[in-house]
Amino acid sequence: MKAIINGTIIYDKEFLTGYHLLFDEKIVALSQEELPKECEIIDAKGLYVSAGFVDIHIHGSGGADVMDATPEALETISKTLLQTGTTSFVATTMTMSREDIQKALDAIVAYGDKVTGAKIEGIHLEGPFINPLKCGAQDSYYIQNANLEWIEPYLQYIRVITIAPEMQGAEPFIRYINKNYPHIILSIGHSEADYDFAMESFSWGISHATHLFNAMPPWHHRKPGIIGAVFDSDITADIIADLVHTHPSILKSVERIKKDRLILITDAMRAGCMKSGDYDLGGRRVTVDEGRATLGNGALAGSVLKLNDAVKNFYTYSDATLVDAIAAVTTLPAKQLGLPVGELCAGYDADIVIFDEAVTIEKVYVDGCLKYQR
Repeated sequence: MKAIINGTIIYDKEFLTGYHLLFDEKIVALSQEELPKECEIIDAKGLYVSAGFVDIHIHGSGGADVMDATPEALETISKTLLQTGTTSFVATTMTMSREDIQKALDAIVAYGDKVTGAKIEGIHLEGPFINPLKCGAQDSYYIQNANLEWIEPYLQYIRVITIAPEMQGAEPFIRYINKNYPHIILSIGHSEADYDFAMESFSWGISHATHLFNAMPPWHHRKPGIIGAVFDSDITADIIADLVHTHPSILKSVERIKKDRLILITDAMRAGCMKSGDYDLGGRRVTVDEGRATLGNGALAGSVLKLNDAVKNFYTYSDATLVDAIAAVTTLPAKQLGLPVGELCAGYDADIVIFDEAVTIEKVYVDGCLKYQR
């Protein structure tokens, strides 16, 4: 048994002081009672203590990418993400050839539960069922119409599918997945859908929006588009709060509108937690400079955002409090995925982060084991 003492514990969107957190592989209790005998004491020294962070959209980090399709790449990503406070992530693929995507999916299925850092909680299929007009950094050559044939063997492992609902075959695909695989989050993204079509797609089973504002039509007063539909519905959405993909004022506006329906993601590529320089993303050259990742034509190519920095940016530039921002990387994504993480509740996995006022990560525990210490 371990006990974290002298910390400001973030629980149920509140700050708790004078409590200690008891855990082994699972959370045991938040308590003010006398500590059990022979308990390992961890002094948080006044720092914040929260559940581990959950990233539902990340391609890579530490020089590795999910599309590398190797156990070594998955392990590198898993261990690198600990320094960002991330203890669970959904390994995200991108639009490449069917063979390349299948290799990545096979690697995740075979090795995903063997990584020793942050836990891989399934697959996010971002593409290839997207609109070529909003492909962003993804290669439009490999875009396909939505079909079940080749992804069916992987559906039990897939947790998120980003799809453009206006493309051929998308409606029956969405309806089928929604009916038969309710564990999969169907997300509108890389799409040209207008407001009315987006709203209609929500009735088919779309329940989320991928990197709101990016790779979709702009929010216009006569053509509100996907963004307007998201604002007028109760579906959840995620956003890249790196101050590159979204202006600080946008964080303020979207927080007011979506509040506890907004998830923070990184959409990080292999250059995450790395130095500036040239990197590969899906076979395309990406230049990273001063926190901005771009293709040769200047288009944004994922991000190098760290999830702890997303938290800091969100509560710094919006009206969100620190506990609100923490909920956007813990409670909400975990609930969307149906995982026993994201909260310091008895019986939940003991995935815990300790961090300071600047959201600099000091310690990370995964399933009760210390995995990172600054």
